[in-house]
Amino acid sequence: METPEILPRKRLRASGFADHEVRRMLGTGELSPIRRGRYLRGALPENREARHLLRARAASAELTGDAVLSHVSAALLHGLTVWGVPLDLVHVTRPGRTGGRRGTRLHVHTAPLREDDVVDVGGARTTSVARTVADLARTVAFEAAVVVADSALFGEYARRAELEAALESMARWPGAPVARRVLAFADERADGPGESRSRVAMARNGIPAPQLQWEVRSERGEWIATVDFAWPERRTVAEFDGEIKYGRLLRPGQTAGDVLFAEKRREDAVRDRRWGVVRWCWDDIPDFPTVAARLRRSFDRPV
Repeated sequence: METPEILPRKRLRASGFADHEVRRMLGTGELSPIRRGRYLRGALPENREARHLLRARAASAELTGDAVLSHVSAALLHGLTVWGVPLDLVHVTRPGRTGGRRGTRLHVHTAPLREDDVVDVGGARTTSVARTVADLARTVAFEAAVVVADSALFGEYARRAELEAALESMARWPGAPVARRVLAFADERADGPGESRSRVAMARNGIPAPQLQWEVRSERGEWIATVDFAWPERRTVAEFDGEIKYGRLLRPGQTAGDVLFAEKRREDAVRDRRWGVVRWCWDDIPDFPTVAARLRRSFDRPV
């Protein structure tokens, strides 16, 4: 995705635009303010993550000393999937132990920064993927942290050993015990936030940990389907149904209806092998006890 150009006021002035012309363009929507003295041509993107990235890049250009983008701002800059983390403030980390502050636009953290904790992403100094995941795992809710950690592992942005090393370097920091739980729970096979959140919901509702990306095969070993979750010993599989997931399955010339029909045929083939099939969607995750009951009924059915 192409990064929109951020226009500093001094560049506009150098191009001959007086302050009153800048104010006029802001009034007409030709320019949109990102932060004080920095603008975007046209309207701001509707996507909250994209807006945060613009603010983060604008803030990065003004950072001094050894300060770097960090936490959720770094996660988005690296391309990690983020869910359930507030995006109202840009997060920055400065080396040190005191002096952190939270303002109306910027959350400044203070913490030691090793040389390998800092990388350059498109001209912006930011914490590495491993350090970013570790920082979020220490400071956000467990479910949100698992989404980020799964994303880093599934997308091969970082190896598990790198995440473990980052956590080891902050073993006595606040939140480190929770962060270790997050990493122990993280799974490189979890494809997207729906699957990550579903795994957390299963654990909270006493559902045994499933196999992920399980291949259902015929008696002759022929592939029938790859499912999100499976409990082979209970002859049960499960699928998280998300709109984004079905969008990924679209092939050239296919419609959403074509994909749904193919999914139905695939499910019928799985059921023909005497596997129980349970499905849920985004709206079901907050009310997961209902889904858990359906899973248990499938576990207990005679096969």
